[in-house]
Amino acid sequence: VLEGSGRRESVASMPGVERVSLDLLLPVAEKALKLGVPALALFPVVGADKKSEGAEEAWNPEGLVPTVVARLKQEFPELGIITDVALDHYTSHGQDGLIDPADPRGYVLNDETIEALVKQSLCHAAAGADVVAPSDMMDGRIGAIRAALDAGGHIQTKILAYSAKFASAFYGPFRDAADSTPAFGDRRAYQMDPANGDEAVREALLDVGEGADVVMVKPALPYLDVIRRVKDATNLPVAAYNVSGEYAMVKAAAAAGHLDERATVLETLTAIRRAGADIVITYHAKDAARWLQK
Repeated sequence: VLEGSGRRESVASMPGVERVSLDLLLPVAEKALKLGVPALALFPVVGADKKSEGAEEAWNPEGLVPTVVARLKQEFPELGIITDVALDHYTSHGQDGLIDPADPRGYVLNDETIEALVKQSLCHAAAGADVVAPSDMMDGRIGAIRAALDAGGHIQTKILAYSAKFASAFYGPFRDAADSTPAFGDRRAYQMDPANGDEAVREALLDVGEGADVVMVKPALPYLDVIRRVKDATNLPVAAYNVSGEYAMVKAAAAAGHLDERATVLETLTAIRRAGADIVITYHAKDAARWLQK
């Protein structure tokens, strides 16, 4: 979602995907609802003037996300709205957490970041978000957010925990689209080692214990085994994020005539469901819904 009005920007690395302002998002939401897509996941793109070391814009009640959430719920109350809870869209350095100013390595402060994430979650819930989705991978944030939501009277607001978010090479196109590439370093210090499936299961169980309503594995296709393991271990609804790199590969191969896009997408989404995902977040959603209706 872009600030302003009448704004539409294509994303070179993600054919068919656009960044749009709220007024242009409304017809997209209406079409998605008519196609049977049950929810939209929102990701903001804000200007450099809204970014800071402390990411204060992340919980501005008049900011982009709460404004968009409130309008979508007003226009389409039956459409589920999922908001991204993370600071990378709002930090001047692009990291998901607050940085220790005294550490030349750019150390991410876990507990201070959680305090900011709690404020952001409460802001989104107050605007009407059905689901808040912490994607930051800080330790202990699910419990803190659940306690704050309940204390604030938002007992119906669900938490979709990015429980197993791997340090993946498949995120590149999204970072281009969301303008959230870190200014220094990377996020491997607080994302998961792709080789360590055991840690993914442990983290998912920790999030369940802290009050998550749904646990997520991200990316999806390279981690189908992890989806199955998390599903078997938690007995909770499991979400899988069919990420931007997975989407871009299919689109590029189809454009080059190497694959049948419709057949490939439906087979891919079927595989993710077969692995155990109850929910799939995907950029193919509208196309897949249209194909399934036929």
